[in-house]
Amino acid sequence: MSRFLESVKIQFSYINRANNMGEALESYIKDAFAGTFGIKDELKRMQTYNQEFSWLGSQNNPPDIMIKGGDAIEVKKTQSANTSLALNSSYPKTDLRHTSPMITKECKECEDWTIKDLIYCVGHTTDTSVKSLWMVYGNSYAAKHETYQRIKTTISDGIKTIPDVVFADTKELGRVNQVDPLGITNLRIRGMWQIENARKVFNYLHEPTGKDFELVCIIPTEKYNGFPKESKTKLETIKENGFSIEDKHIKDPDNPAKLIDCKLIKLCV
Repeated sequence: MSRFLESVKIQFSYINRANNMGEALESYIKDAFAGTFGIKDELKRMQTYNQEFSWLGSQNNPPDIMIKGGDAIEVKKTQSANTSLALNSSYPKTDLRHTSPMITKECKECEDWTIKDLIYCVGHTTDTSVKSLWMVYGNSYAAKHETYQRIKTTISDGIKTIPDVVFADTKELGRVNQVDPLGITNLRIRGMWQIENARKVFNYLHEPTGKDFELVCIIPTEKYNGFPKESKTKLETIKENGFSIEDKHIKDPDNPAKLIDCKLIKLCV
């Protein structure tokens, strides 16, 4: 996150040049973290990606990006400012864990890792431009893993109590094979998880300004304090119009009666 924020001035011409805004948003985030803005040579960009990232995602498995020795990133695009985020079969996560059954073998083996902090990057786009980008750490946004896993396990175990059906091992909530007498029909039972948009969840921290673009980052203070001193110094001396860093509190996702110290970093231009 610190590297991204060091290149915090949004480059609209870059992000708006692609027809597919989902791909454009993800490419922008990769280049912001890798520091590859302005590099037109695709080979040089690929080489830098190779140095900075250990994983660049697969279509149906999290995460979208993993920084070598650093955080994991999930990119979500919406075309309505407050639309809930579709997470499909993967429930919200405070962090990314090597033991997750949703992660591919290649991702597990791409570097030596056990747990990574997870950043949700939520972009509100039109067909031609990005209107806002919210970046929120999973432990500020989602409850502990057990909260969701308990629901998933209870549903899966309940399905298995149905008599006289053939069950199969699956990463989904359940799979029933040979439902009909001919044994030719199968039933896949999938979870379709959603989470409220970060813009809506944290509306007590930031209200829309009507500017062309808004970048809003919520970083737990403990995480922020662990950033390299050089990065923090660069951030804290930025004089860009519309840029600000404030100390705030957010609700603890596991107990809203408690508050978590955080840094609220914004760029509204």
